[in-house]
Amino acid sequence: MAAAVALGERGRGRSAPNPNVGCILVREGVVVGRGWTQRGGRPHAEAMALEEAGAAARGAEVFVTLEPCAHESSRGPACADLLVAARPSKVVVALQDPDARIDGRGIERLRAAGIAVDTGVGAEAAARSMAGFLTRQRLGRPWITLKLAMSLDGKIALPSGESRWITGEDARAHVHLERARADMILVGRGTYDADKPALDVRLPGLEAEGPRRALLTRGNGVDGWERLGSPDEVFRLEGVNDLLVEGGSATASAFLTADLVDRLLIYRAPILIGEGRSSIGYIGLTSLADAHRRWRLADERRLGIDRLEVYERVRD
Repeated sequence: MAAAVALGERGRGRSAPNPNVGCILVREGVVVGRGWTQRGGRPHAEAMALEEAGAAARGAEVFVTLEPCAHESSRGPACADLLVAARPSKVVVALQDPDARIDGRGIERLRAAGIAVDTGVGAEAAARSMAGFLTRQRLGRPWITLKLAMSLDGKIALPSGESRWITGEDARAHVHLERARADMILVGRGTYDADKPALDVRLPGLEAEGPRRALLTRGNGVDGWERLGSPDEVFRLEGVNDLLVEGGSATASAFLTADLVDRLLIYRAPILIGEGRSSIGYIGLTSLADAHRRWRLADERRLGIDRLEVYERVRD
């Protein structure tokens, strides 16, 4: 299942509005089929893996990160039906699909056809990989990541506004990888006016994976960019599973104040700036007690001379 989750990551930032599912078929200890959700959501992971496996799918074990779909679609057959026709011996599903059109129906269809189904294997890793799709199903908005590159003392720029470059090349390369995994990147008007950022992906082989661009502003929009008048407008975004918010301080503060940030990426450079521009401003807290137990450390690592800390919002 871990391998299936890794395959699903290949579709992240490209499969929306569908989930980035991964699927592997194993027969007698040998992988005979692999698949992941393709650009725009089709073909599905199971369809890809079954096509690769061919006749070897019969009697194989299927490992898939999300319940196979069971609804009618003009874009292709239901994956549950494809699996029933292929006759694997077992289907192992990490997560049941919360989509109201499916929500257990795919599993029921497989079991009704005499195919054994196990669920819950690798559920935590699968849920983290497909957090964007699952958040849209649960909350009606994308999974939102806020990226902050700062000094040790929490500054993002000198008093003059100079901010290039606080972090080193390795940290900046990691940001570009995160861009490739997002469906949309958003910055505020101040950042746009000061930097005119391209918000593209500058990694070898991933140059074509630049996501949609959005601007948070109450004023006029920009050609080629989608406009959000407030953070709450993320609820109207279509075809966006993963939203990456890159800056600046006012935009970060606005999303934190609205409690719309699900994940923090903090790139911390080993420098002190002193007086300068803070990474965030007022976010609505009136008591230190309210600041605790909101964030859980999910990952931390060195990126060259810099350090990355990843925090996830603790929610009920």
